[in-house]
Amino acid sequence: MQQLIPLILRLLRSKKGAGGLLATLVAVVLVLVGGEGLLEKEKTVKRTETYAQTKTQSAKPTTLSIKPNSKIKCVVVRVYDGDTFKCRTKDGQELKVRLIGVDTPESSKNLKAYRDAERSGMDVEKIVELGKKAKEFTKKLLPKGTEVILETDVQPFDKYGRVLAYVWLPDGRMLNEVLVREGYATVYTIPPNVKYVERLREAQRYAIEHNKGLWAEGLKK
Repeated sequence: MQQLIPLILRLLRSKKGAGGLLATLVAVVLVLVGGEGLLEKEKTVKRTETYAQTKTQSAKPTTLSIKPNSKIKCVVVRVYDGDTFKCRTKDGQELKVRLIGVDTPESSKNLKAYRDAERSGMDVEKIVELGKKAKEFTKKLLPKGTEVILETDVQPFDKYGRVLAYVWLPDGRMLNEVLVREGYATVYTIPPNVKYVERLREAQRYAIEHNKGLWAEGLKK
């Protein structure tokens, strides 16, 4: 009751004549029969509807319909690792992209870095050192603002929701292949995405034979 006294006073000041008196009496009656709760409920509903309308108007789609064996133009936003980066499509959606068929060393001491150390027999510190070099090599090829083309294979996404893609650079080269051929990534094939597997294997043979990139610094498969 006390909470509605200011409301009643405002009604008295703002309304004139019988209409104002009637509005005041209605407000008092509502309070006496529990109308305060109804009024508050009505306000809550209106606030909820307004909030929902605002969210609907301002929200942007968070997922993109990406089909197998398709190509999408995307502008580089950020490089996370030697084989992972973020880019933005022409409609403003940001995608986290994982290169298909290749693997670069981890650039930080995460769980995968320790697994790779155990598997390869290398020190985790060495793996991280090589991973940072691979990341820097990728950053040189993918400066922020570069427009690339993402080409998907049979499976467009991995279990983490990242887009799996072969990435075509502005000069026509495939980033996946360049990383392997220059010795900054190893071939890492997971079926059914095997469209360019032989091309990547050939690139790796070249890198090993010519002691390219990280192979010259102790990189192990």
